[in-house]
Amino acid sequence: MKKPTKVQAGAMLRAVLQSLFKKPATVNYPFDASGMPNGFRGRLKFHPDLCINCKLCMRDCPSDAIKIVKVGEKQFEAEIDLGKCIYCAQCVDSCPKKALEATAEFELAQLVRNKLKIVFRADPSNKPEPKPEPVESAPTTDKPE
Repeated sequence: MKKPTKVQAGAMLRAVLQSLFKKPATVNYPFDASGMPNGFRGRLKFHPDLCINCKLCMRDCPSDAIKIVKVGEKQFEAEIDLGKCIYCAQCVDSCPKKALEATAEFELAQLVRNKLKIVFRADPSNKPEPKPEPVESAPTTDKPE
């Protein structure tokens, strides 16, 4: 191994001394929670009321992490496997109705892999009221006693 020259040793000593008086470049995580920058691609969120079942998100997903299922008249639910997702947000970009969005949530670690599958169900309160069926009255027979 080659011995450093006096110039190299001087530059190294100067860098060490300068770093003694600088603030650390690290963050005291998780105690100092800093926000994520704009455009961060975290956990996906599905808005079933906006979905039109075009399935462009399923087609464009490179990791096959999204499944869209029709559950009723103009009602859809999405199953997103966060264990497969590579957080590229291609599905978010390709959705014409913006039914998918990337959130800033990034703490997604789980001990059980099945907990990484999230199903976004259609809101049952959005279902249209069932129309009441007409009640047929039973024929009455008036018999004299």
